[in-house]
Amino acid sequence: MNRSEFLKLAFGASAGLVAFQSFGFAPAQAEGPFKLPPLPYDAGALEPHIDKTTMEIHHGKHHKAYVDNLNKAVAGTDMAKMDIDALVKSINSSTPAAIRNNGGGHWNHTFFWNILGPSGGGAPKGALADAINRKYTSFDNFKTEWGKAAGGRFGSGWVWLIKNGNDVEITSTPNQDNPLMGLAEKKGTPIMGLDVWEHAYYLKYQNRRPEYVTAAWNVFDWNKIGKNFGS
Repeated sequence: MNRSEFLKLAFGASAGLVAFQSFGFAPAQAEGPFKLPPLPYDAGALEPHIDKTTMEIHHGKHHKAYVDNLNKAVAGTDMAKMDIDALVKSINSSTPAAIRNNGGGHWNHTFFWNILGPSGGGAPKGALADAINRKYTSFDNFKTEWGKAAGGRFGSGWVWLIKNGNDVEITSTPNQDNPLMGLAEKKGTPIMGLDVWEHAYYLKYQNRRPEYVTAAWNVFDWNKIGKNFGS
């Protein structure tokens, strides 16, 4: 191959890579039992409350990394045969950190995408509304307590609304832990959650976490959250 042919080949490969990246094609996912689910709506569907670029990075980079790293961490272990729900429920203080962090990251984000939506906002109805009113006296009081929990989570983590029987309670967890895990300080079934890691809001809200927490009320889908409660 002469120099001219080499340059043409090299330029063609570079151009192809640029085009590949420009059209948003993600690198291949690591082999393993766990897969990155697609967003259930367009990445820009939650604007202006959560911006498109944040959603693209949050889902296509952060969530994907949790899935890829989880596949690597479970390779050759019995956990590779579990579904993600069973895996997360089995996590305890002796579970390797890579499985705890990435298993939680995969479960939490999959759950999170599915309780948001472009037709969100408003207020809960039915049995969920009754449970919130029993616990917090009103939806406004619930929102106030939710904001305190979200703002009070130091560093990175999540705030949750969990169900125990017919009752609900706000709780929060550090990092990628969740209330299903055996090591959770307060256990329960998550029916609603909010990611308060900075990567979830920093591009739009910088360090103004309370603004992001407030904006999220516009995209919580109460029909989906109500179904999680069982109403």
